[in-house]
Amino acid sequence: MSLSSFIKRIQDIMRKDKGVGTNDVLILEQLVWLLFLFIYDKKEDEWELYEDEYESIIPEDFRWRNWAVDNKDGIALTGDALLVFIDQKLLPTLKNLEIDETTDKRKSIVKSIFEDANNYMKNGTYFRQLVNLINEMDFEDIEERHAFNEIYEELLRGLQTAGNNGQYFTPRALTEFTAEMVDLKIGDTVADFASGTGGFLTSAYEILKKQAKTVEDNEIINKSIYGAEKFHLPYLLGVTNLILHGIDIPNLEHKNSFSDNVREFTDKDKVSVILMNPPFGSKSEDSAIQSNFPAEFQTSETADLFMALIMYRIKVNGRVGVILPDGFMFGDGVKQRLKEKLLNEFNLHTIIRLPGSVFAPYTSIATNILFFDYNQTGTEDIWYYEVPLPKGYKAFSKTKPMLSKHFDPLREWWNDRKESENSWKVTKDEVIKREYNLDIKNPNKPEEETYDPVVLLQKYNEVNEKIKSLQENLIEELKNLL
Repeated sequence: MSLSSFIKRIQDIMRKDKGVGTNDVLILEQLVWLLFLFIYDKKEDEWELYEDEYESIIPEDFRWRNWAVDNKDGIALTGDALLVFIDQKLLPTLKNLEIDETTDKRKSIVKSIFEDANNYMKNGTYFRQLVNLINEMDFEDIEERHAFNEIYEELLRGLQTAGNNGQYFTPRALTEFTAEMVDLKIGDTVADFASGTGGFLTSAYEILKKQAKTVEDNEIINKSIYGAEKFHLPYLLGVTNLILHGIDIPNLEHKNSFSDNVREFTDKDKVSVILMNPPFGSKSEDSAIQSNFPAEFQTSETADLFMALIMYRIKVNGRVGVILPDGFMFGDGVKQRLKEKLLNEFNLHTIIRLPGSVFAPYTSIATNILFFDYNQTGTEDIWYYEVPLPKGYKAFSKTKPMLSKHFDPLREWWNDRKESENSWKVTKDEVIKREYNLDIKNPNKPEEETYDPVVLLQKYNEVNEKIKSLQENLIEELKNLL
């Protein structure tokens, strides 16, 4: 199965339909619940094979195998009849499935997937063509299943409109590297409290899966991955992504992670590893949500609240890898108080400074990966490593994205740290003297004068973001004083 041709065929069908047209968000939302039903049906084949008493939560008439498969005998629903079935029967039934606290997680997840699902397609013939195309996938064939994984990830990259509510698609090379550096072991509990499409969780799962030697190991791993996502579309994408990677019962909740009072967390609410790229630039949290945090950390800025949440949900000796914008590094107010807590109670051992174009074309905001452990005694020294653009690159882009190999020099440096053109060390005392400003430039690399318009525009955007962040911090502080 050709990756590019399959995706093009999907797009060609859906973009002809006046209900979705060229709206990539609607295309993705429409497609993903169909893919979920297809994949879930294949999983149910496996569960029925190995469990004598397995019973589907989906009523028989609404299981994929009983309405979606076209045997070319003229019986398969199509046209207006198919649309009536989808809009008036299938979706209402799945939205209203009866579940309670005793319902098997792999069953209750069906209801959570369809609570906010919609059919946007207006042409039943195109709908049938799309369903038939999905059915061409031979899920029993290992190579085909692997290809389907790649197709799904390509759809996430190519169709997801990022930037809504501060969300950006995190490149796979970035999630894989971050997960790799926290030294995951079987028995670790891994969480992402703004899990989006599941990139960090699937990266962690792939690392742990390679360590499994027994059936028991696999069971432990499957139960050790946790995510929560506030918005429906990325939640739907994330669940399907985890199932595709082999987690039959994704422990993924459709919820706002800030809805719980951080003061009430106990050991059972904490995990040993947190991997995150919190939404940044979003100020969507109201005063009721903010009240779940101590007064000194209350803010509408989601990235700051997630940093506070991380500190309350990581176990002693737990490890964290989190991506944060430059605004956090130099910001004052709540940001400064968070950094003070970070340096005094956690070991912030490494800061990776990423090129400003990592999230291109969605944003040019400069970002950093902060790696820290909860040691309760604080930080002594912080190592910085500045990831340079590859030779010949002026910036990363959609056609020239960041790849895993671009982290290879950093991987070599990680276990044998020395100062270099790209790395330097700073003491905690130096940061305190700077009033907890972590925005420390590379002292070993002289500033290069450049007139390249791409680089100049990137620098302009970085400065502009700093000004914007400072203004927002000032407004936030003034609000707190009133």
